[in-house]
Amino acid sequence: MYVNYGVPADYEELERRGIDVRGKIVIARYGGSWRGIKPKVAAERGAAGCLIYSDPRDDGYFQGDVYPKGAFRGEWGAQRGSVADMPLHPGDPLTPGVGATSEARRLDRGAAATLTKIPVLPLPWGDALPLLRALGGPIAPEAWRGALPITYHLGPGPARVRLKVEFNWRLVPARDVIARLPGAEQPEQWVLRGNHHDAWVNGAEDPVSGLVALMAEARAVGRLAREGWRPRRTIIYAAWDAEEPGLLGSTEWAEAHAEELRTRLVAYVNTDSNGRGFLSAGGSPSLERFVDEAAREVRDPQRGVSIAERQRARELLDAAPTARREIRERPGLRLDALGSGSDYTPFLQHLGVASLNLGFGGEDRGGSYHSIYDSFDHYSRFGDLDSAYGVTLARLGGRLVLRLANAEILPFDFTPLADAVARYAEEVEALDRRLREETEEQNRLLREGTLVTAADPKDPFVPPAPRPAVPYINFAPLQNAVERLRASASGYAEALSARRGKPIDLAHRQELDRALRAVEPALTDARGLPDRPWFRHLVYAPGFYTGYAVKTLPGVREALEGRNWARAEEQVAAVAARLEAAAAVIDRAAERLPTAP
Repeated sequence: MYVNYGVPADYEELERRGIDVRGKIVIARYGGSWRGIKPKVAAERGAAGCLIYSDPRDDGYFQGDVYPKGAFRGEWGAQRGSVADMPLHPGDPLTPGVGATSEARRLDRGAAATLTKIPVLPLPWGDALPLLRALGGPIAPEAWRGALPITYHLGPGPARVRLKVEFNWRLVPARDVIARLPGAEQPEQWVLRGNHHDAWVNGAEDPVSGLVALMAEARAVGRLAREGWRPRRTIIYAAWDAEEPGLLGSTEWAEAHAEELRTRLVAYVNTDSNGRGFLSAGGSPSLERFVDEAAREVRDPQRGVSIAERQRARELLDAAPTARREIRERPGLRLDALGSGSDYTPFLQHLGVASLNLGFGGEDRGGSYHSIYDSFDHYSRFGDLDSAYGVTLARLGGRLVLRLANAEILPFDFTPLADAVARYAEEVEALDRRLREETEEQNRLLREGTLVTAADPKDPFVPPAPRPAVPYINFAPLQNAVERLRASASGYAEALSARRGKPIDLAHRQELDRALRAVEPALTDARGLPDRPWFRHLVYAPGFYTGYAVKTLPGVREALEGRNWARAEEQVAAVAARLEAAAAVIDRAAERLPTAP
């Protein structure tokens, strides 16, 4: 059976048409979500197996010429990748929450929650075409149709598939490469910079394009050290192994050293793939103005303006007219919220360490991702042609690392954090209102018998049942906590400004730094998110059914989306408590700033 992108909304569409996938092998196209969501949802719906193929509409000849003439995926280009259920937890499936050392206790494979429950294989469109051509049943909705020269049908059958998957369950070592330069004044505080070194096949773009930037930074820092320079804080450079199978190298290292990292790690700066074009920067809002300041000093190699200015121009060009005023009035760049998909995940969302993820792109197109075609030839022709943006990434990453390591006072600004959380709170309240209005409208149409069913009268259609009314959620604790966080952030900013260069001795500086480092962990809850306790950050997480894409205030948002109103109330209170705790930590930091002349 053909299930489009294989996300929950696609199965809901099939249910409305009275179509059941139980016992069937489903074929889904890449896109619409992270690949691991497709077999996860298929298994939940009772499918027996899952095939995932690359449709040329999404990254093949529909987009442009295919390789080697052009950048896009050809007939036999298959996208590989992990399909472990990483929204539950990344890392070794057998050692959730603890480092996968040789002494670690391991689960039996049958008890590993993140291992895929049904067999799944990737396909190029050349192998998918005869299967899709042989499907019967209803014609697929227009939005489900790709670019293959067939009429897309939903099935079931009459095509039959024999699906055989072989597994290698050997335990093998993952080798992280860690380089450390001890700090001269505060060696107990660490600044960590990372990029993974493993790849699916060649890996010219993913991950080597990011790794060479990291290595260029490390070489420059090493040269400074050979000349006698030492940073104030310790700098650690890490090349992570086994990122592609599920963030194993970084996650297991973070879990194995969790207590030490919670007390020592100041911030984590991540890169991964890199391309040509515009700055993409995501991370903890408390580092937003810090990143903006550095980005204003780095030149864009194509335009000659700063990378911050070029990205801001792009935002204005792409924004809806109603959003342009806010962008113009905003003082600088805004960091994107982080979901998952790279090695910042264990540091931000499990340990609660302020983190960044950086890269360039938007003018590098192609279909080489996670395939044998991710080669130096492909990257040098269609990616970052002369490595100019690799140099630019190294200049930005190096500035951030050195400034974090050398700052007299850690460069956190909590006003952007308060502003971001306020936006997220407004969004979940708007979601609650929309769900209430949609439910009331649907039930009204059902009562009147005027609900639109299928566009094609020949399509089978099962009318939806009336939905229970949406109760009113008490968002007052969240609203009050947001205002408390705003006040504390403003108070710290005023105290920092009032300091005006007053001296601060090492002991007081260390005490202040400890308070500043404690703000991000204050946003985590040791109990974790509902149904996935490994994810402890209550402001950011990958979505349970999005994989990589972020859900902000995830406990509240996903409870509302799942219409679990009691859980939504509980999560509102849990988030409010963590915001209040973060505000109290910010207040303590403000008190530690010197005020006497």
